[in-house]
Amino acid sequence: MARKFRLKKGDEVVVLTGRDKGRKGRILLMKRDRERVIVQGANMIKRHTQPTAGQPGGIVEKEAPLHISNVALVDPKTGDPTRIGYKFLEDGRKVRVALTSGEVIDA
Repeated sequence: MARKFRLKKGDEVVVLTGRDKGRKGRILLMKRDRERVIVQGANMIKRHTQPTAGQPGGIVEKEAPLHISNVALVDPKTGDPTRIGYKFLEDGRKVRVALTSGEVIDA
């Protein structure tokens, strides 16, 4: 069974290691069973593809998956990498918060 992660599709993250260290982008896809994420504009690779009925062949540049431990959420207040915590609001909703600034991530 896949683990539960604190990151979600659409979150703004920063790459922590590798050749794209420091690059920011949105999470396009989460592969929970393999603990990997695809970040927009990060870890670009070239794929040689065959032509199909719908699209021509050639060399296509696309994002490759990164391990989830190599990305961190961007703090909405400071723009720096942060860890994620949870807290309950006055109305009883459980929300994610950035641990460095205490800012609510998704209200």
